[in-house]
Amino acid sequence: MQPETVLASRRIYDGRVVSLRVDDVRTSRSLRTMREIVEHHGAVALVAVDDEDRVLFVKQYRHAVGRVTTEIPAGTLEPGEDPLASAARELAEETGYSAAQFERIGGIYPSPGYCTEHIHLYLARGLTRGVAHPEDDEHIVVESVAWAEAIRRVRAGEIDDAKSVCALLLADAARRREL
Repeated sequence: MQPETVLASRRIYDGRVVSLRVDDVRTSRSLRTMREIVEHHGAVALVAVDDEDRVLFVKQYRHAVGRVTTEIPAGTLEPGEDPLASAARELAEETGYSAAQFERIGGIYPSPGYCTEHIHLYLARGLTRGVAHPEDDEHIVVESVAWAEAIRRVRAGEIDDAKSVCALLLADAARRREL
């Protein structure tokens, strides 16, 4: 399969989290069309598991979907930031915990049809409790859930945040390989 050829590109919006550009392209079948692209710096998300085999979740209101969601700790990469350093920073900011071990369990493009965002996924263990310091515009409630209950919630559709579903299932597969 051949890549599309960009004939022209124009920036529509530059924001704090995302930018939007529109590309005029020629497809591999010589069709001329337009692609709307949301540019994003990328992100990290982590399944943080304590010594009692409990998973840390963050609950917060998400304006885009109009409700409180249950998610694993996550956040946007700062420009040029190392994903592992970002994972440690986000865990501390959102939950107050630090981790002794981080294991990369994969990465995902949540919406590659229109967005450049790539999320690096980690499993964090050896947790030590500290004090959370979320950003000023975040109101986060931390919830600790038994591993089996976390996986049950994913399978039941009670956790429907894509990065959380993917990371929990990848972490579950990694744990099963260890047994």
